[in-house]
Amino acid sequence: MAEKKLGLIPLIALVIGSMVGGGAFNLAGDMALGANAGAVIIGWVITGIGIIALAFVFQNLTMRKPELDSGIYSYAKEGFGSFLGFNSAWGYWLSAWLGNVAYATLVFSSIGYFLPVFEGGQNVASIIGASVVLWLVHFLVLRGVHSAAFINTVATIAKIVPIFLFIVCAIFAFHWDTFTHDFWGSEGFSWSSVAEQVKSTMLVTLWVFIGVEGAVVMSERAKDKSDVGKATVIGLISVLIIYVLISLLSLGVLSREELADLPNPAMAYVLESIVGKWGAVIINLGLIISVFGAWLSWTLFAAELPYVTAKDKIFPKWLAKENENKAPVNSLWLTNGLVQLFLITLLFSEKAYNFMFSLASSAILIPYMLSAFYQVKLTITKETYDKNANGWLKDVIVGLVASVYAVWLVYAAGLDYLVLTMLLYAPGIILYKWTKKENKVTTPDTGLDKGLMVLFVVLAVYAVFGLATGRITI
Repeated sequence: MAEKKLGLIPLIALVIGSMVGGGAFNLAGDMALGANAGAVIIGWVITGIGIIALAFVFQNLTMRKPELDSGIYSYAKEGFGSFLGFNSAWGYWLSAWLGNVAYATLVFSSIGYFLPVFEGGQNVASIIGASVVLWLVHFLVLRGVHSAAFINTVATIAKIVPIFLFIVCAIFAFHWDTFTHDFWGSEGFSWSSVAEQVKSTMLVTLWVFIGVEGAVVMSERAKDKSDVGKATVIGLISVLIIYVLISLLSLGVLSREELADLPNPAMAYVLESIVGKWGAVIINLGLIISVFGAWLSWTLFAAELPYVTAKDKIFPKWLAKENENKAPVNSLWLTNGLVQLFLITLLFSEKAYNFMFSLASSAILIPYMLSAFYQVKLTITKETYDKNANGWLKDVIVGLVASVYAVWLVYAAGLDYLVLTMLLYAPGIILYKWTKKENKVTTPDTGLDKGLMVLFVVLAVYAVFGLATGRITI
C-alpha cells in the first residue's frame, strides 16, 4: 500500500496540535505559582527570543541538511557522534511519552468537572479511564500515520475555538489595577527575587512549547521538505501570541494569588469568574478535545522516533517493524506500554501533572541543546555554505541565541529535575551498547562518550540517594 505524504496544513496542525495541549489551559495558573506579572513578562521575552531562535534552527537545518530525515535526533548524531545522537533520540522519546502521562492527569481532571468520579485526575477511576483512551489512540495510530494526522488537524481546529473565546472575554474583563498590583512581588523589585521568579517560569514555558519540532520529527513523511520549515515557523508564531495573551490577560482578571490557587485547568475557572458556569463548561470541553488531539500528536512523535532510529541502527532492529498501514507497530507497543506503566504513578504524587510536565521538559533539554549546538558547528565549519557564505551571519546569530537559551534552560530547570531525568537516561546506556553489539559496530566509544556515561550513572545514583533520603521529592 502506497504511503500518503503529509502536506503543509497537516504539518502546521501537527506543530500547533502538539504545542497547544493541556498546558495552554493551565498556563496562567502554572506561571502564577512562582511569578508576578513583571517576571512573567520578562520570562516571555526570554522564551520568545529563545524559542523563535530554536525554531529557526530547525527550519535552517531542514533546508541545509534535508538528508537528515529524522530531524532532532539526526542532527545530534551527525554533529557529535552516535552516542550523543542516541541520547538525543532517547531524551526526546522519554519526553514524548512522559508528556502523555501528564496529559492523562489533566484530561481526567477536566472530565472530573462533569463526572465527580474522576475528580482531580489522580485516582483509580482516572487511571482506568486514561488506560482506555491510551489504547484507543494506540489502535487509531495502527491504522496509519496519515489517518491519525487528519484527525489531529480536525482536533486542532476544534480546540482553538474555546481559547479564542477566552481571549476575547478576558480582554473585556481585564483590569489594569489588578494586573499591576504587586507587579514585582510584595517586596517590590529586586534583582534576586525577579531572577528566581523568571527561573520558575522556564519549565512551564518550555513545556507548552514542546512540539515546535513536530514537523521536523515527521519530515520523512512530508510531501515537500520545504514545508517542514514553513510549518515550524508558522505554528510557533501563532502559538506564541496565543500563550502570551492567555497568561497576561489572566493576571488582569484575577490576582496572582487567586490564579495560583485555582484547580486544573485554571483557564476554566478564570472564564467562570467572568461569564459564569457556562464558561468553565466550554473550557473544560475544549481542554478535553485539546488534550486528546495533543495525546494523538505525541503518540505519533513518540512512536516515530524509535522507528526511524532503529532504521538508522541506533535503536534495536525490532523497533523498525511496520504494519501493513506503514505504522511503526513495535515502537508503538513499547511506547504505550511504558505510558501504561507510568500511569500508576498518578496515585503517588501530590501534583502529578506538574511533576510529569517538569520531568518531560527536563528530558527534552538535551535534544534541544544538541540541535542548537549543531547549528553553531555548521556555521563554524561553513559546511553547506557557498563561497559567498550567503546567510552565514544570520545563522551564526540564530545558532548562538538558541544555544544560550538551551543552556539557560538547563540552569533554570534546577538540579533536582536534571538528576531525576538521569534515572531514565542512565538505562539508555544498556540499550545503546546492546544495539552496537546487535549491529556489529566495532567503533570504540570516545573519551567524551565514556565520560558522559559515567556522569549519567553518577547522577542517577545521586537521584536514588536523594529520593531515599528525602532530599529530592516527587
